[in-house]
Amino acid sequence: MSIDWHQKPWTEELLSLKTPILSPIKDAMLLERDRFFARQLCHQLKIPVPIAHVVNSPEEALDVIHRDPRPYVIKNPLCSPTSPIHTILCETVQDTISWLNEIDYAEGAFLQEYMGRREVGHIAFVSGGEIYPMVTNQEYKRAFDGNMGPVAGAPLGGLVEADTTDKYGLVKQLMEPLLPWFRETGFSGPVQATAVMREQKWHVIEYNVRTGVTTGPALWRMLNDPVGILLKIARNEKLSLAFRPGYDHACILTLAGWGYPYTKIQAPKLEIIVNEPFDCDVWWNKVEGDENGKLFMSGHRIADLVAFGGSMDKAISAAYQNIRKIYCLSSYYRLDVGKSLWPPGSE
Repeated sequence: MSIDWHQKPWTEELLSLKTPILSPIKDAMLLERDRFFARQLCHQLKIPVPIAHVVNSPEEALDVIHRDPRPYVIKNPLCSPTSPIHTILCETVQDTISWLNEIDYAEGAFLQEYMGRREVGHIAFVSGGEIYPMVTNQEYKRAFDGNMGPVAGAPLGGLVEADTTDKYGLVKQLMEPLLPWFRETGFSGPVQATAVMREQKWHVIEYNVRTGVTTGPALWRMLNDPVGILLKIARNEKLSLAFRPGYDHACILTLAGWGYPYTKIQAPKLEIIVNEPFDCDVWWNKVEGDENGKLFMSGHRIADLVAFGGSMDKAISAAYQNIRKIYCLSSYYRLDVGKSLWPPGSE
């Protein structure tokens, strides 16, 4: 899930072993790692992107705001789980100004024009010099119902739809122009384009070279022979893909614990009670057991539930039926996944 392995002292030794890795390597990693590089590449290939600036101090940032007043999303220029800046989404000019003295400029700051809430993503596989459209996905990144509250450290829910025909045009507009670059760099692995619809056109706001913590657990379960597919992608071979019947759609719900997303708020290790057996996938997060087999919350995110169905409505219904089977004091989950932001291009 992390691209930081590429910065470790043992990276070159690992690559020299020719071990298959489910990730692009070397220059191909820059598509996610370096936001400014990705932006310049998009400019060269005429892929629509938001206006953006790289600054190194609050004074430089304020000068940008004065010269080009608009709301900005504040990001770290280099993408990493340990970045000094984690995404701050500002919806007005004053929102942006209010944050400029509160962030760490150790690696600079990437100010990216706020494009609105009509955001969606698509994950494809790149292997054997070809692009394979896979799934269109939606992440519910804000903490609370109605898409209110801060952008959480990890999404509170998500929707995934099998989309090998690229019916929303994300691959055609945002990935196919990259194909010569994919081939030149030997890129193989997953690639996600996250984009926002403005004036009937998709604008890419970032690329990722992994399936992610929300969509990944759903995508691999949706596929026939996922292990075989993983190996072929890691070996940069041509793919033959098929989805499991009845697994065309998935809904992911996160059960958040006491204090989330304000992770500095501490809570005791509260008991987690499962009242009925599950009939979906459950990925436990910050949870530990005791000698009597009881489960306890040991952090702010308790579980992700992933349910599938032949339609989005069926997947959503199954996810909510299952998450209601878990009790933990003051835990919560979003009640509105699927009621906004979907279908792609909606607010």
